Amino acid sequence: VVAQYLEHEDWQIRREACQALGDLGQAAAPHLRAVAESLADDKCLVRAAACEALGKHGEAAAPHLAAVAKCLSDRQTDYDGEDLGRHVRAAACEALGKHGEVAEPHLGGVATLLQDSDTDVRKAAYKALKRHFEARGQAVAAAV
Repeated sequence: VVAQYLEHEDWQIRREACQALGDLGQAAAPHLRAVAESLADDKCLVRAAACEALGKHGEAAAPHLAAVAKCLSDRQTDYDGEDLGRHVRAAACEALGKHGEVAEPHLGGVATLLQDSDTDVRKAAYKALKRHFEARGQAVAAAV
């Protein structure tokens, strides 16, 4: 029932549907493809929620990690030039950082965000890399 709201006309409802599907655990697994399609939503907070949801689903979300990695380059801005994509970049880092070895092909993209203009994105990139490399007994500084 929740998955049908991923296509709702109201972006806030789409965002909440992503969040709910992220929280539902294995019961949401059949809907992860639809959540991954939300990574292309025109609203950045929906894209960020989709990244977060996929980050919560472990191996079931592995087929969608390449799409999450594309979000590392999200540069949407508003009419004043405010960086709205920062929410998406940070969420993509966090999601990839939770996926262990299957995310390794995308860690180069995460590492580039250590130089991002946004502090929260840099922190998210660092935390993602730290989580990944500490799980392997390595220090981030040695790996980057």
